[in-house]
Amino acid sequence: MKNKQLTLEERKELIEKRIGKIKNKIMVMSGKGGVGKTTVAVNLAFALQMKGFNSGVLDADIHGPNVPKMLGLEKSKLDTTSEGILPAKIPLGAGRALEVMSLAFFLEKDSPVIWRGPLKMGALQQFLSDVVWGDLDYLIADLPPGTGDEPLSIAQLIPDITGSIIVTTPQDVALMDSRRAVNFSKKLNVPVIGVIENMSGFKCPHCGKEIDLFGTGGGERAARELGVPFLGRIPIDPAIVKDSDEGKPFILKHHDSEAGKAFNEIVDRIIK
Repeated sequence: MKNKQLTLEERKELIEKRIGKIKNKIMVMSGKGGVGKTTVAVNLAFALQMKGFNSGVLDADIHGPNVPKMLGLEKSKLDTTSEGILPAKIPLGAGRALEVMSLAFFLEKDSPVIWRGPLKMGALQQFLSDVVWGDLDYLIADLPPGTGDEPLSIAQLIPDITGSIIVTTPQDVALMDSRRAVNFSKKLNVPVIGVIENMSGFKCPHCGKEIDLFGTGGGERAARELGVPFLGRIPIDPAIVKDSDEGKPFILKHHDSEAGKAFNEIVDRIIK
């Protein structure tokens, strides 16, 4: 992916042209890694599609671009036109498709990205200015964990950003980092849509007993303390891991499971 020689103002004009027409632009963040942020992001995008909205996923995690793997798009090749780069698409019938862009489409398999800040920022600028997104109702930007260069660039480059969603798990160490993500959004004047508590409880498939492997309720407490909405809890479900590894969004086949219902309820709250 070659970086065109454009001035910053020209780049901003292109970003406005590409992204400005998208109705809702949402950053999915986490204060630390390992909380299932990407899994949540891709399933939220699919749940929005299942409710009749056109959605897309921007994989903004430069060093760990896992969105194509989770969507079964690892072997996809992107096309280009005179207008720019066309995102990968997952057909969903009736002429509708989920649109996806990721650095993984431009990398050899298992190739590490050994880039300093300016190169990463240039790639993110191109994702926003050179990609020909369709008429989307929602663009879900899956950000890398933490509050570093990439989240800062996305927050500052996307015009009229709708807000951020913070994904956490119930443990104290994850909650401490999620508070930083909430405060990061507030300092950049990005509205916090809410907090999602992932991996919240597990029901034994044999006896049906609820087991709090990582605890429960911590995300709701953190949201209450920080004065932001709590969007809901997603329980641990082994099918989520299996489907993600197989490149199949969990919500498609398991929308009637407890975790599937939780995703749908969370999406309803996001829409409202």
